[in-house]
Amino acid sequence: MGRLLRTVAVVGAAKATANAVDDRHDAKQAAAAEAAAPAPAAPAVAPGDDIVAQLTKLGELKGAGVLSEAEFEAAKAKLLA
Repeated sequence: MGRLLRTVAVVGAAKATANAVDDRHDAKQAAAAEAAAPAPAAPAVAPGDDIVAQLTKLGELKGAGVLSEAEFEAAKAKLLA
C-alpha cells in the first residue's frame, strides 16, 4: 500500500509540473503573438476638412490611445505637407 501511495504522489507531482510548464509555454506564445501583431494604421483623413479640424481629431485619437506618437507625427506631417 505504501508503494501505491508513493506512486500516486509522484504521478500527481509530475502531472502538476507538466501542467505548469504547459501554462508557461502558452503564456509565452500569447505574449509573442501580441507583440508580433501589426500596429493599426493611421486613419485616413477626409480631404475636404479644414486642417485645424483634422489636426484636432488626430490629437484626440492620440490622446485616447488610438494612435501612437509615431502614427500621430506621420499623419500630422502628411496633413502639413
